[in-house]
Amino acid sequence: MEPHGRDDPKGPVLHIVVVGFHHKKGCQVEFSYPPLLPDEGHDSNLLPEEWRYLPFLALPDGAHNYQEDTVYFHLPPLSGDMKCVYGVSCYRQIEAKALKVRQADVTRETVQKSVCVLSRVPLYGLLQAKLQLITHAYFEEKDFSQISILKELYDHMNGSLRGSALEGSQVYLGLSPRDLILHFRHKVLILFKLILLEKKVLFYVSPVNRLVGALMTVLSLFPGMIEHGLVDSSHYRPKSSVSEDPSLAESAEEFVSVSVTDIGDTALDLEPAAESLSSGNSAEGDNHLLKPPSRTSPESSESDWETLDPSVLEEKEATEGKDTAADLTDAFESKPGTPITVQPQSGSGQGVVPGLVSGLEEDQYGLPLPLFTKGYLCLPYMALQQHHLLSDVTVRGFVAGATNILFRQQRHLSDAIVDVEEAAVHIQDPELRKILSLTTADLRFADYLVKHVTENRDDVFLDGTGWEGGDEWIRAQFTLYLHSLLSSALQEDNERLLADYGAPFVTAWKISHNYRVWYNNKHPAMAAITPGHPFQGQYSVADVKLRLSHSVQNSERGKKIGNAMMTTSRSVVQTGKVVGQSVGGALTSAKSAMSSWFSTMMSQDLTEELHETFFRF
Repeated sequence: MEPHGRDDPKGPVLHIVVVGFHHKKGCQVEFSYPPLLPDEGHDSNLLPEEWRYLPFLALPDGAHNYQEDTVYFHLPPLSGDMKCVYGVSCYRQIEAKALKVRQADVTRETVQKSVCVLSRVPLYGLLQAKLQLITHAYFEEKDFSQISILKELYDHMNGSLRGSALEGSQVYLGLSPRDLILHFRHKVLILFKLILLEKKVLFYVSPVNRLVGALMTVLSLFPGMIEHGLVDSSHYRPKSSVSEDPSLAESAEEFVSVSVTDIGDTALDLEPAAESLSSGNSAEGDNHLLKPPSRTSPESSESDWETLDPSVLEEKEATEGKDTAADLTDAFESKPGTPITVQPQSGSGQGVVPGLVSGLEEDQYGLPLPLFTKGYLCLPYMALQQHHLLSDVTVRGFVAGATNILFRQQRHLSDAIVDVEEAAVHIQDPELRKILSLTTADLRFADYLVKHVTENRDDVFLDGTGWEGGDEWIRAQFTLYLHSLLSSALQEDNERLLADYGAPFVTAWKISHNYRVWYNNKHPAMAAITPGHPFQGQYSVADVKLRLSHSVQNSERGKKIGNAMMTTSRSVVQTGKVVGQSVGGALTSAKSAMSSWFSTMMSQDLTEELHETFFRF
């Protein structure tokens, strides 16, 4: 993220925009300050071509079903020197008869409008808190021609947010991992690993504020992702522009990710080789290793930041390998007798610097990982008009949110659909489900989080007040999890270390874009991280119970068992309450339900699952 100091003439807020619903024209921009187009007025409906979806993002689908709502959305940059534009929109509706000044174009019983902020900085919750107050005041005027309050909002935000550091609680305001863990429980870890694989993930729920809250909270579990990892997450072009440019279709082949079904059938060199990176042009000083980035949008099918000279990497390995091999071996040596403690890494003294390979601002561990780069999009909310992006050849993947049922119905366009309401992760590909299957160590980690989060739920005074089980504590645990995974991946003969994360998962992750970019850069601070899963260790009876509980609660067969047991329980209870009726019928019903439960338990598929569970121990 580019710093914006007090001497920077450009403030963090770009525009304040009002979007309304016109009975003939649909969603349209009614006011913008400063004007979205320099040569137009504040009341112009015209938009930059790159922002043609702005009205549909600010005024979401089905908004008329809710009195008010909040939307987070991302817009592509307007020029090469800009990054992702972060939008926050507050929607409200009011009865037309309540207006003091009713304009001629108001023909319906209700008036629907959104006030939105377009910002350079991803301070979603902070912008939302300020915007909600102003939106309320704007509607209380009951005269939408009174725009002075919107101009004051622009000046106030730029004055108060100018020079704000993207650190601390400001960034995570309104994003609660505690609520996420309470709702999704161990499935949060499945979502975490799913995004690491750069799959096409679609979140679905209504209203929009629940949708964007859940999606952005998941992303907040990735260290540094909200602060510095989303700057290239919205580099797409509108549908007409894409279709008119044949060069994009030709270059898009390099965006296609490797299918999980191809992993087992193809002999792949999993360790990222220097030869996989194309040669770069020479320049003065240290920059002779890199070609300066010319474009930062999907117009370029290969990352300019990744264009390294392979001979340079080979030379570095030859000269530095002897000096660092012994040090790394000592630093990563694991002592079997040493207990693994889950404590957050100290954040003191950690700064961010531009990553030479990723182009993102990174900390000393190389984080955030370059997930949302080179055609992997992050769209907290997608309008129906953006539906084509799901199948766009220039988009290699996405983490997106939608409220329209059409997105959910077309399952073939996504690798996973996350039903936020049901806390369910629907994955069609059985191979991908196998890859994302949680190991015993993963289940221990997830169970550890759930227990700490739910520990003080019964005490209204202690709930959420302590460090352990709090939002920052949960993020610290995921930071440790990712640090340990990265450290384990650096080790030689690391099969046993990585097995605790799931061998199929690690195999798929090592061919992902984010891992290859991270691996091809040096991160000396990783030497201080102990390799191995934070919850590695010998199996016990508790692990058997945990595995069985996980299988029963989350597999289709397990759900059948649970339903059969509930039916049996109800039948037995009803039998005891039967007076003057045939007890034999109730007993027969109970016997039938028990038989159904026993048959399900002894089904071939579940027997294989139980066998696999016990085989692990």
